[in-house]
Amino acid sequence: MKGVLGLPVAACIVAFGILAFGIGGFDPSARAQEAPPGDAANGQRVYLADGCFTCHGRVGQGGNYYGTTPTLAKTELPFEGFKQQMREPVRVMPAYSQAVLSDKEVADIYAFLQTLTGRRPVKDFPILNN
Repeated sequence: MKGVLGLPVAACIVAFGILAFGIGGFDPSARAQEAPPGDAANGQRVYLADGCFTCHGRVGQGGNYYGTTPTLAKTELPFEGFKQQMREPVRVMPAYSQAVLSDKEVADIYAFLQTLTGRRPVKDFPILNN
């Protein structure tokens, strides 16, 4: 089923979630409260074992493996949007069905990503402030 601009409905939902919750004004503590409890240590193990790092980096920094790969460290995407992206991904990311990656493991990966250092402000990079 197609949604806005001919994109699949799932893609529109994820994009709306990013726009609605990922830009200013959203309280990250509220996002964390909505996520199911996860085991960050196991999340790191699964993230590395399942190869998430090959595109998203070992510390969720993103990259350019297949075009611009999203930064996942301290993701502002709500858990349900994150899980939806895992199950029905947009673009070239492989789908991870529940048979491959349980909801608990998805929650663990999400918990791991929340422990990572997020993007740093430009002012923290002296070379960019000359």
